[in-house]
Amino acid sequence: MRELHHPTRDSISLPQVLHALSDPIRLCIAAQLDCRGDLPCGTFCETAAKSTMSHHFKVLRLAGVITQRNEGTSCFNTLRRDDLEARFPGLLDAILRAAEEL
Repeated sequence: MRELHHPTRDSISLPQVLHALSDPIRLCIAAQLDCRGDLPCGTFCETAAKSTMSHHFKVLRLAGVITQRNEGTSCFNTLRRDDLEARFPGLLDAILRAAEEL
């Protein structure tokens, strides 16, 4: 499998993070990763097409919200909580808390 690009902590930008988390499916992915830790791609949204989910994971990864790693035939996702907290203190908690209220 090819290596996936992940932005460095210092190159994570606020507009990209906000854009990535503006979609309800991507926000749900981030919330699930925050609560449950590392999860394989197939764990999320069984009703959406695989190509649609791949797009959402790519947007989150390129924005610096998640990291992805391949293990065998599975791709695992991890929320970049520490990196996001270092760049934008309190932002992720505020967004996830607001999402719970929806």
